[in-house]
Amino acid sequence: MFHDIAIPAGPLLIFGSVLATSLGLPLPAMPTVLLVAAALTTHPDVQVRVLALSLLASICATLIGDSLWYLLGRRFGNKTLRLLCKLSLSRDTCVRQTEGVFSRYGVRVLAIAKFIPGLSMIAVPLAGAMRVRPAVFVGYDLLGAALWASVGLTVGTVFARNINLILALLARTGGRAAAVVVVAVAIYVAYRWWRRRSLLRLLETARIDVAQLYLLMHANPAPVLFDVRSHETRFLEPFMLPGANVVELNGALHAIASIDRQQPLVVYCGCPNEVSAARYAQRLRGAGFHQVHVLRGGLEAWRAAGRLLEPVPLIDTPKAFAAFTKVSRTT
Repeated sequence: MFHDIAIPAGPLLIFGSVLATSLGLPLPAMPTVLLVAAALTTHPDVQVRVLALSLLASICATLIGDSLWYLLGRRFGNKTLRLLCKLSLSRDTCVRQTEGVFSRYGVRVLAIAKFIPGLSMIAVPLAGAMRVRPAVFVGYDLLGAALWASVGLTVGTVFARNINLILALLARTGGRAAAVVVVAVAIYVAYRWWRRRSLLRLLETARIDVAQLYLLMHANPAPVLFDVRSHETRFLEPFMLPGANVVELNGALHAIASIDRQQPLVVYCGCPNEVSAARYAQRLRGAGFHQVHVLRGGLEAWRAAGRLLEPVPLIDTPKAFAAFTKVSRTT
């Protein structure tokens, strides 16, 4: 039974599970923490000692995994975020939402990030990319790791009886319960994939490559360019296509008020598969524009082709994390 294994190996199980989660593997660590804590209620003589070791194991595992991603973010900046973006079901959405939270609350978000699915995985390397000072990062990450592990172990101990009842029920149902979980996960993944494919298929014919855009920019009339990257992405990569308009993905469409509806428009972003650009292009089409294009590969493709870039207009460091960072615009 699990409670027999959890006593001697509980802290090791927690360490391995939390470390795997912190490194980015799709293995939720909280169930392991709850189960170990629940198993300890049947052994009061070792409960406090093993709980303390479990807490320490969870904190150490979190710091190891998070420190690695922090260093990767600090070393490679936005490239690390794009890698995580590609691995996520939500891709650019996961990064954009985390950037918004980080911009509002700063590095302090690490204190609660572990409680919000997906937030920690992006917030940690983002802290590195935004040059959060190492001591500040470790302090908030340590606080977040301790809070998360303490809550998990406390809940597992308090609700041990309920957890054991659930385990007994699962043991009786056997493979049927596992099959239900697998089917539910498969449906969720398929739904997210279908939504993304529908969006990209809708705008597939609107995509143009760098060479086509370069020719358009020398035509008459020249296209109007829209940069829909997030504030933080533009801060990390402070360059844009010549003459582009910096706009917010979900902001008001003020920038199009004086544009003729027959004017060609080109939208670009810095995300995989141009998802953000595709969404903004949808909004432009809904506003009555007929010649709306999405730049294939976004800013990276334009840069890789050796085309001219210009600096993004100077932007201020978001106040939420200005006090915790030493930021310099790259050139």
